[in-house]
Amino acid sequence: MSNQLKVYCVNVGEYIPVSGGETLSEIYAAVSGRIPFVPICARVNNKTEDLSFQVFTPKQVEFLPVESASGQRCYIRSLCMMLYRAVETLYPGTRLVISHAVSRGYYCRLIGMRPDADIAGRLRTEMRRLVERDIPFERKERLTKDVVEIFRAQGLNNKVKLLESLHDLYTVYYRLDGLCDTYLGNLAPSTGVLGVFELLPYEEGLLLLGPDGTNVDHPAIPLSQPKLYKAFTDYLKFNSIIGLQNAGEVNAMSLDHRATAMMINVAEALHTKYIDEIAQRISERYHQGGARVVLVAGPSSSGKTTFTKRLAVQLLTHLLNPVMISLDNYFVDRHHTPVDETGDYDYESLFALDLELFNDHLNRLIRGEEIELPYYNFEGGCRQYRGERIRLDENSILLIEGIHGLNPELTRDVDPEMKYRIYVSALTTLSVDDHNWVSTTDNRLLRRIIRDYKYRGTNALETIRRWPSVRRGEEKWIFPYQENADSMFNSSLLFELGVMRDEADNVLRGVPRDMPEYAEAYRLRKFLSYFLPISDRLIPPTSLLREFLGGSSFHY
Repeated sequence: MSNQLKVYCVNVGEYIPVSGGETLSEIYAAVSGRIPFVPICARVNNKTEDLSFQVFTPKQVEFLPVESASGQRCYIRSLCMMLYRAVETLYPGTRLVISHAVSRGYYCRLIGMRPDADIAGRLRTEMRRLVERDIPFERKERLTKDVVEIFRAQGLNNKVKLLESLHDLYTVYYRLDGLCDTYLGNLAPSTGVLGVFELLPYEEGLLLLGPDGTNVDHPAIPLSQPKLYKAFTDYLKFNSIIGLQNAGEVNAMSLDHRATAMMINVAEALHTKYIDEIAQRISERYHQGGARVVLVAGPSSSGKTTFTKRLAVQLLTHLLNPVMISLDNYFVDRHHTPVDETGDYDYESLFALDLELFNDHLNRLIRGEEIELPYYNFEGGCRQYRGERIRLDENSILLIEGIHGLNPELTRDVDPEMKYRIYVSALTTLSVDDHNWVSTTDNRLLRRIIRDYKYRGTNALETIRRWPSVRRGEEKWIFPYQENADSMFNSSLLFELGVMRDEADNVLRGVPRDMPEYAEAYRLRKFLSYFLPISDRLIPPTSLLREFLGGSSFHY
């Protein structure tokens, strides 16, 4: 008995005896009455695994619910494979492309057809049948050359191109009702646990909706986001024209130095084009008597600081003189600062700012009056004045960058005609393959991990640990207002994951294996492994990516 294998279950806080070879599903059955949820996956030694994972040596196991971040990703990936199976059943040979997250769901296209309500209904019904049949997602691992042939036979040509570019000896894949596919992580045990979803016609495709984030017993309710959708699709069209839509195609190009240089130059030129178009629209409105205040908002690591600096340059070419005001200097004194649910000062709250003084200053500047700018002393937690006075001349325009820029409450007393609002985010349109998109959130997190490590003395462990709090702040203070924007700017770059790959991987390796954050670090490293490295030497000093990598010609 002393040699009996034991698994430590975090959920119940004790060791569970096993014989060896049991799956996580079987181990869960031994403690199911003591865990208040049915798991969709589990964390084994701080790595996320599916429930078919077999245990042969001592492990630490934590079963995860659908509500967890890993559980949500697992559920959505599994829904995607179930949709793929439904498409192949009803419309065999039709190419399904799952492009990006939008409107609280995932935008899917059926190449060659524009799905209507009838097609969406047929696919939804077929997916319901798969749920009722409770078919297992079978995890397989074979020589990559054999998996390539399976995918070639199924017409998954971009998966073939990707696998051939990576040169891995073995590849893990899943099989559902005879159909094979790969995903960026583990899948659910079976289709029977995927009863909560919705599939609707959306723009030129479909919207796949998983469980609502606050009530997993009901599917998410779509949110109208036409501006965000257009920002995504504009880049998707660009990607299609230049023939770089997925990791396999970018990997193939990255092996050719001249082709890589051209890819970087074209992507940077597109940024310049869009920034100048925004500057042109601002200039036109300015000369019509409006747009004296330009507000730039966006989530963490979206590149809004460099965007604002580049916009200032373009505004100068339109004969406008940009003047910057920092929102940070309008913080209320610390003893008036709101606190969050943990009792810490909440500097991300809109009400950490002195809205009355801020609006008064904006209106006085618009009228041509002079103001004395406040300065916030973070060390003392109080406002000070240092005699810095500004006045707008005939061709001056205010540029204000901050997370609350699109919130109407920030500039509640300013005439709407005097404001021009811009939303900046890394709306990643590059896919790994047809069924695996690149998460905009992951892209931003990787940018932040590199920046925090290089310039803020913060390791990846701390950045990952704080990220859920950052995301909650974004959900509360930024995302609800993004459709208020007059212009949206996509700061993503086709080549950036290849450029960030090695640097981010090195930083992520520093996360200790015995920390819960290791699971996220491992997931991000695995994700980065799908992209071949690209040297940053060809990236210009004005690139938005330089804000995170270093080497920028702008001062921060």
